[in-house]
Amino acid sequence: MEDIKMKNIIKYIVAAALTVLVCASCEKFLDRPAEDSYTTANYYQNDTQVEQSVNYLYNSPWLDIIRFYIYGSETMCGNVYQGASAYSTLTVNGTDTDLKNMAYSLWAVNAHCNTVINNILASTGTASQATKNKAIGEALSWKAMAYFMLVRTFGDIPIIHDNTEVIKEATYNQQNKVFKADVYEYIIMTLEKAMELLPKDPYIGKYNRIDYYAAEGLLAKVYLAKAGVTGSLNNDDLAKARDYAKDVIDNSGRSLTPNYSDVFRLSPSLFQATGENLFSWLWTASSGIWTAQSYIQSDVGPLGIDEFGATWGDWKGPSVDLQDLFGVSADMEPSLRPNNDDRRQATIMMFGDFYPQYWQDKGGFDMYRFYFDDTYYPTGLEANGSNHQWCCQSGAIYAKHLYGCGTDHQAALGINADRMCNQLPTHILRLSDIYLIYAEASLLTGNSTAALEYVNKVRARANAKLLDSVEIGDIWKERRLELALEGDNWYDYVRRSYYDADGCIAELKAQRRSHWDGISSVYKDYVVADNGDYAGPGAHTWDASTISYNNSDDLTDVKASMFTMPFPVEDVVMNPSVGSTAEAVHVDVRNTFSYDF
Repeated sequence: MEDIKMKNIIKYIVAAALTVLVCASCEKFLDRPAEDSYTTANYYQNDTQVEQSVNYLYNSPWLDIIRFYIYGSETMCGNVYQGASAYSTLTVNGTDTDLKNMAYSLWAVNAHCNTVINNILASTGTASQATKNKAIGEALSWKAMAYFMLVRTFGDIPIIHDNTEVIKEATYNQQNKVFKADVYEYIIMTLEKAMELLPKDPYIGKYNRIDYYAAEGLLAKVYLAKAGVTGSLNNDDLAKARDYAKDVIDNSGRSLTPNYSDVFRLSPSLFQATGENLFSWLWTASSGIWTAQSYIQSDVGPLGIDEFGATWGDWKGPSVDLQDLFGVSADMEPSLRPNNDDRRQATIMMFGDFYPQYWQDKGGFDMYRFYFDDTYYPTGLEANGSNHQWCCQSGAIYAKHLYGCGTDHQAALGINADRMCNQLPTHILRLSDIYLIYAEASLLTGNSTAALEYVNKVRARANAKLLDSVEIGDIWKERRLELALEGDNWYDYVRRSYYDADGCIAELKAQRRSHWDGISSVYKDYVVADNGDYAGPGAHTWDASTISYNNSDDLTDVKASMFTMPFPVEDVVMNPSVGSTAEAVHVDVRNTFSYDF
């Protein structure tokens, strides 16, 4: 790759189970692994090696997407408060670090998938055709997922079908953006090929990896997004979304995990048992390789939740608007807070909450005591002095994406956690999403009975009150309640903006996206006695009279163009054809590209 005139070359290590493969990547849409450290002559020789060759596609190339996916997109859709940032105001530009890292990560996924596929196809060892097919199907599915994120983030984008061919032809600075409708067709073609190759056996409680029905579930989601891409909803696309989703529901052998919070737990016996998670980033804390493990708890967890001294999630947290959606409020006395949806506490951690799955060696994680009882947590808020206030100014912090402390990690997995290093999976497509895709596509094609049935299945799992009837607004709300803080809700606004930008704008402008004033002192006064010792709830009467909502960060100016992110500036400098004013081109996808294997 020395002849490619690209800047910012980075190297990172990726793991393929027992075999460590060293890969180099350029931070552009032509990223591909270096092939000089492993070849088809010394790898891909048997079933084990072929299967292991795709393991790292479940973690390493995705690492740099995390901050955009978990914070950036969640702030844009109104689920997270992080002050007056560009994500809060929907004014992110091409110099933003998290946006750049996300883009480079997704192009790297595409490149790694292409290279793994080519290497498997070229291999001449003893691996069976079935094993090769499955591995290629997994790589194609991840490739489709990367393009699905790219097209919903940037709109019109280049299609890099084979990095090797583009580099050989030296057309790397001549790649045009392709109309997003054509990109969707490319994603569909890629998933169709994946489904042709992947095993179709019903789920039996042991799969961690992508199979036929996982790819089909993604295909249903792609068709639902594509349905509005031309400016109005396409009934044929909606019908395909509905039918593919129903096939997954009826024939995959999967079911909803009975307890919602168990979906996000460390123990494989909980989240694997039902197969609810169709696509997940499967991190590994035992590899000793930076890109293979998760650091999400560091970004979203409160200072001190683990013993490694690297958590900084206190200043950003679930928004007032998301709390409103769940029917709770941070200015309400915690003992009076309604508990009408299990998803609230599994998603949003608030003052007064208790989590038995965290800090199990202490009998559970008590939010009162964590912040104000130094006998429970000696380096808590009070010990840290004035450098830390209780929680985010929204009055909440993340509950999803937390694993707890090192003892919890060891107890669940028999593996040590470390600083910015844990093995909690990150689920990015779940069966409950497929239920809601089916409900939405059914409603939009005239079957409100089916829509109501599957919305209520999702609500029943959360012990939420069942609906008597359903409208499209109910499904939109349900998607946000079910999938909040999972990197998905912003993309709901994006796909809806294709055909109803005004409705999206009105909703975003109506959100309470700002913060509370005066909330920390009220919390402290409620549990700390006059002598300064922790006394527990009721030490003083709850008095919310000094708490007020400050609307200074609410949205007032939203434009339809804000639903599309700009390309990183380095990409535009290298190739002006991907600039925001550059025209996209139409590509006849089925006649231009093929997977003829």
